[in-house]
This record gives sequence, structure tokens and C-alpha cells, in this order.
Amino acid sequence: MRLSIDDFVLQLRAFPASAFDQTEDIRAFLQTTPVDEASLAPYLTWNRQHYTRNLIDKTELYELIAICWEVGQASSVHNHRDQNCWMAAPVGKLVVENFRLGFQDIEAGQCLLEASNRVELTAENPCAVDPQEPVHRVLNPREANQRAVSLHVYSRPFDTCVVYSPEQGTCGEIQLHYNTAFGKAVPST
Repeated sequence: MRLSIDDFVLQLRAFPASAFDQTEDIRAFLQTTPVDEASLAPYLTWNRQHYTRNLIDKTELYELIAICWEVGQASSVHNHRDQNCWMAAPVGKLVVENFRLGFQDIEAGQCLLEASNRVELTAENPCAVDPQEPVHRVLNPREANQRAVSLHVYSRPFDTCVVYSPEQGTCGEIQLHYNTAFGKAVPST
């Protein structure tokens, strides 16, 4: 049985702070507590040019975001500022591509990455970002031929991250933003 997003949030808020310092408890919670797709409707927005980031809940311990992916959309290769991240896809099938970071020099804008592994992300197969190899990208493969929604739980909210170009060997810091917060549009800056 799938839980409404409101009930999911209530259960997520009940976790102790220690659950957000390691990866297994929240990953297991995502696996045993899939979210009902219909209950996500107030938080879903779509954009043909770029995936959207929609804030559902935020505390000092975590933020819960629904990301909406049109067919073929992908994130940049990025990190999570040394914070944990968990993902599930209540709608569709996504692919998480992980990378091994050889080195990075943010000041010089240079890095060296090598592809590590790929994980299929579904409601039944959530994942936790490996703290030892936290650099990755998420994509909605064209061959899936359907929109997808992923739920992301980020421990200790952050508003910047490092993005990487494995092909160019470059990296840099970017500011993150929400398209919507608590079901309401966030003005573009």
C-alpha cells in the first residue's frame, strides 16, 4: 500500500537526528513506504526545458523535494556538499550514474572524474548516495518514454553544490533554487 505524501512527511519527521547521519534507515524507509502518486499532485510542476525542483517539506535536519523529469531530461553531474541524499521514483524509472572523483580544484575550476556505476531508480528500488562516491547525475532515459518524478531527501539542507563536466574536466559551484515551495511558485531571480 502506498502512503499519502502528508503521512510520509509525518513519518519522516519522526526520525531522530542520528538517522540522517548514516544512510540505511532512511533508505529502508523509502523502500517500505512508497508514496501515492496522486497525493503528490499539488507539488508537481513541469518544464520542457529543464527538470523542476519542488520543495515539499524542510526542517533543520532535512529537505524533501519532488523533482519532475520530462522524457530525456538529466541533471548535471553534481555533489551534495558532504550531505547524505536518498532518492526514490514514485513515478517512472530513472537512472542514477555515479562517478569516482579523482581530484577537484574548485578555485582552478578543474577536476578529474571517471564513471563508476549505474543504478535504476524506481519506487521499489530507492537508493542512497554513497558518501564515499557522492558525485552523480540523474536522468530520465528517452527509451523509458514517460515522465518521471523522483523524491529526494537531503540531510541538512544546502543551497549550493558543485557541478562537474567529466568530458571537459571542469567544475564549479552553482546556486540551487526551487521552482515551487510548499505547492506555490517561487519567483525566478
